[in-house]
Amino acid sequence: MDKKKAAAHAVSFKVLEPSDIRRQQDDMMSDVNLILDLTKEDAAIMLRHFRWNKERLLEDYMDRPEKVLEAAGLNSTSSTQPKLQAVPGFVCDICCEDEDGLQTFAMKCGHRYCVNCYRQYLTQKIQDEGESARIQCPSDGCGRILDSRSLDLLVTSELTVRYNELLNRTYVEDKDTFKWCPAPDCPNAIECGVKKKDLDKVVPTVECLCGNRFCFGCANPDHQPAPCDLVKRWLKKCADDSETANWISAHTKECPKCSSTIEKNGGCNHMTCRKCKYEFCWMCMGLWSEHGTSWYNCNRYEEKSGAEARDAQTRSRTSLERYLHYYNRYANHEQSAKLDKDIAQKTEKKMVQLQTTSGMSWIEVQYLNSASQALQTCRQTLKWTYAFAFYLAKTNLTEIFEDNQKDLEMAVENLSEMFEKPINELSDPKLKVDIMDKTSYCNKRRIILLEDTAENLAKGIINEAS
Repeated sequence: MDKKKAAAHAVSFKVLEPSDIRRQQDDMMSDVNLILDLTKEDAAIMLRHFRWNKERLLEDYMDRPEKVLEAAGLNSTSSTQPKLQAVPGFVCDICCEDEDGLQTFAMKCGHRYCVNCYRQYLTQKIQDEGESARIQCPSDGCGRILDSRSLDLLVTSELTVRYNELLNRTYVEDKDTFKWCPAPDCPNAIECGVKKKDLDKVVPTVECLCGNRFCFGCANPDHQPAPCDLVKRWLKKCADDSETANWISAHTKECPKCSSTIEKNGGCNHMTCRKCKYEFCWMCMGLWSEHGTSWYNCNRYEEKSGAEARDAQTRSRTSLERYLHYYNRYANHEQSAKLDKDIAQKTEKKMVQLQTTSGMSWIEVQYLNSASQALQTCRQTLKWTYAFAFYLAKTNLTEIFEDNQKDLEMAVENLSEMFEKPINELSDPKLKVDIMDKTSYCNKRRIILLEDTAENLAKGIINEAS
């Protein structure tokens, strides 16, 4: 039986919790410990020096062991394990303390100091400077690296916890295939094999266990289907164009029929003027009834042809109009997603009300939560389709892309309108089925758009506008 074809828009990744990160390090330390007959502490120092490239470590060590040990900070002549001890007649070179019974400590390099001075030194390095993997002996010019066994003898358990957290951080940051989840206070990391050189052909969206979806390539929030470099250029262009900020700054528009001021307070783009009842599209201000027909072109920018395009000033104005067309729709979906999210935060309350009024169980009202999540995910995708489309050259592939974009956009608007119905209408079994069907349809249309674009990106057949 043939294996199921992997989705073109999806990448393989693994979420690593703190315990997984620690376990990976322990496993590699054990391997090096067995092969090279080093202590686990020294194996850890060696691995950190080689940025956890075990194969390179073993290869270099076999060729020139003494030089590798010295470079890693493990040069010493002592084979005894460090311990706290009182040395008769000892005078600390840092504080000059010389009292009888003074507790002292020295690593294998032999540079001995009193425990209090050593503890203060380590506290400063770990707590104040955030160091961990390359903390050296306090003696000037000594390159001996502190090991975890020595640390345990000298500092509090709280500082040891902080030290291990910092070691985990350096482990993740040393590996090209690892990245921390950028969500606030999330302790997890993501492992993904997508290489930097391939970021023009793939958009590596990953999802952490905390629910945060982001791009593994640039750590920005999910921006499929637009590649990282395009996103970087688009965001810079948006930041540089002050006219755009003024264009979009107000979230109110006038009714095309009676000129009454209308405020957008939901994610749906189907607007109805309270004064004259005129129904229109928030994005293009066109008659809403036309948006369900073949005349629907809200997602597609139509270039103006003719003699006027020859004039330089007109070309400049046309260029700005083209940019504003895409930015207006990009910003609209960003704003709609925020409004949909605000509504989503009230979804649970709506679900409780629906249970009370209709007698449905908690499971039976979960369709509202599914619809809310679909709206937010699809809005995020639609937002970036407009940034992507801005850079596309006009080809047959662009036409297909815009058709997919239009289908998804229409489905999202329909779902958004149904989702915002009052609670007494949501109890209608037919509306529930319609919402569930439209949620499923939105998710499917999103996947179709992403798959088609990802396949063309991978083949390198998507051309940018000149």
